[in-house]
Amino acid sequence: MGTMFVVVGVTGGIAAYKAAQLVRLLVKDGHDVHVIPTDDALRFVGLPTWEALSRNTVTTSVHDDVARVRHVALGQQADLIVIAPATANTIAKMAAGLADDLLGTTLLATTAPVMIAPAMHTEMWQHPATQANIDTLISRGVHMIGPVSGELTGGDTGPGRMMEPEQIHEAVTRELREEPAGPEGPATGQRWLVTAGGTREPLDPVRYIGNRSSGRQGVEVALAAARRGADVTLVAVNLDPAVLAQVTRKHASAAGDIRSRHGNAAHGGSVRVVRASSTEELREAVIGRVRDADVVVMAAAVSDYRMAEVAQEKLRKEDTDGTLTLRLVPTPDILAEISASKGADQTIVGFAAETPGEATLAERAIRKRRRKGCDLLAANEVGWERGFERDDNRLLIVDDRDETVADVVGSKRDTAEGLVATILAR
Repeated sequence: MGTMFVVVGVTGGIAAYKAAQLVRLLVKDGHDVHVIPTDDALRFVGLPTWEALSRNTVTTSVHDDVARVRHVALGQQADLIVIAPATANTIAKMAAGLADDLLGTTLLATTAPVMIAPAMHTEMWQHPATQANIDTLISRGVHMIGPVSGELTGGDTGPGRMMEPEQIHEAVTRELREEPAGPEGPATGQRWLVTAGGTREPLDPVRYIGNRSSGRQGVEVALAAARRGADVTLVAVNLDPAVLAQVTRKHASAAGDIRSRHGNAAHGGSVRVVRASSTEELREAVIGRVRDADVVVMAAAVSDYRMAEVAQEKLRKEDTDGTLTLRLVPTPDILAEISASKGADQTIVGFAAETPGEATLAERAIRKRRRKGCDLLAANEVGWERGFERDDNRLLIVDDRDETVADVVGSKRDTAEGLVATILAR
């Protein structure tokens, strides 16, 4: 990877003190780190601290170092810009393209990847204006790192907490290391169809049956395939913007399809995103594309049931006797359907999220693969504190000979790399 020119923007939130550790870690990696704090950020952590940690001169003004046009030079030289913390105000200014300080002008002058680690109170994060600004930034290719749910300033708890500096450092390092797959990638010329996220089956106009899947594992599988040269269609099922931000770079069409910079025609790999919500929408997206795919990875968590009849008005307590009985019917089994009609040269990969029980994970994986008829099945144990909504995972992969061909443990990127390598080994 070598030495990279990294700009760290620090804005005016209490989490600014954590950014000091991020700067330290990046400098320790050997990168040339330039910190741009806002004036408000300096009220939390002083300028001498940033200069001591980064080993570079720090300023907040566009009027310093005018001869070198510093606000343009920093943006032009940057290999990557990361803003941690990114306050609601900074996110709003970025969305509007405001440039009233050195950080704002640097952002407008760069073509480098930009990553932001939001940090704010839950009400501010969930405000429609903030969410609209986040959507705008994602559509322009800005990467989101978090936020996560946790303890906030003042004793409150909820989503809006900045991710820890070690986690931000890991995300930045991954971004700096990523390169196009090149024409010799092992999956070059292959077309992959990957599903990610959790379906939602409506009960009425405001409620739904869902699950806790974040979609991170499926997204990582799509990116791992693209890094090897594959042209990937990712069916994003109710993905959180922060998860989808890993692949979004720019809108490819008004229809909402998105193409990632992880590859292009010259380099083989790409990721195209289409969206779905319910199991039926997911089925339509998959069935309409499965014949063109060399590899299909069904990583989305699909509901087994839906309402027999969706209420057209909100179900109200006062309309019941205090209890509510829901009549559910099975949803289509998409994995079994495409496995039964797959082509001779296709590889179909299923997923199974299993809670612990008397049978081993391998036994449960084998039984499910037999029922579904797919070529490979990746099983992972889930529970209250494992699998879903976590950065780490375990994938135990069985094949059509009922043999365990891989057992990968680590981050969801690590397990995705292991799965893709196992698929390509076929």
